[in-house]
Amino acid sequence: MVSIKTVAVLGGTGNLGPAIVHELLSAGFSVTGVTREASTNSTPKFPDTVPVKSVDYASFDALKAAFENQDAVVSVVGAPGVPAQKTAIDAAIAAGVKRFIPSEFGINTRQVRGTSIGKILAGKIAIVDYLEEKVKEGAALTWTGLSTGLFFDWGLDRTGLGVVNLKDKTATIIDSGNEKWQASTLAQVGKAVVGILNHPDETANKYLSTASFSLSQNELVALVEELTGSKLPVTHVKSADLQKEGEEKLAAGDFRAFVDFLRVHNGADGAGNGLTEEQTANALIGLPYEGLKAAVESWLKRAGAL
Repeated sequence: MVSIKTVAVLGGTGNLGPAIVHELLSAGFSVTGVTREASTNSTPKFPDTVPVKSVDYASFDALKAAFENQDAVVSVVGAPGVPAQKTAIDAAIAAGVKRFIPSEFGINTRQVRGTSIGKILAGKIAIVDYLEEKVKEGAALTWTGLSTGLFFDWGLDRTGLGVVNLKDKTATIIDSGNEKWQASTLAQVGKAVVGILNHPDETANKYLSTASFSLSQNELVALVEELTGSKLPVTHVKSADLQKEGEEKLAAGDFRAFVDFLRVHNGADGAGNGLTEEQTANALIGLPYEGLKAAVESWLKRAGAL
């Protein structure tokens, strides 16, 4: 039976990393931060109790040294660091790491190969392919891919998830607004990582999906209206129009097309990216679901709307 106690977090100073580090520490794991040598991102930082190694992500030897005596590597690198994960995987294998969790955490990249959004996520798709290849070649390293859907609280705080505009007290709905989509709070993503590492045998060499909940645009708007006591005027947009706009941006080399494609991926009628409880790995890794209403209420309080 595999036991994981020491965890190197690769990256970890962006939006998601601190939540993962916090949950790992809370669960009793020994955590080491591994940051990019040339990185100027110092906010947010790792906690003072976490040792941090600054390395060249392109250096196999530097990464191997950083991963020595680590049972697992959790990669939380941003888009520019995604290709460097190949070197990190090779270094992890050489260092005797037992588990590698690549930087996924959003939509399920195993399901979008060949699509418009899949073109933008090609680097992530290639990394999981590489992990599968290494296992087939006999590497002792195991891996777990994790899809958690939209970062619910983070997205609400910044854009209202493109659905609710609190400042103008309006809403924008794609198609009917009834399509359900997968979402997780940042804390829930961290807890999912903990759940994977606490169940290493059950999660080895698998791509899993977890969630705080699945919801529709209409459900989100209805909850905001209920909690604030205010009716939100709704503007409807067509997913076909958003898809077209995204295609035009992508053709021009504008990767902000990702936002258009993501909205279509989640909100378009028939998209099918909501998850039932049976379709998630929550039960497998002992991850409780969260309350949607409580999460929305928390956001409204943070935003000063309650």
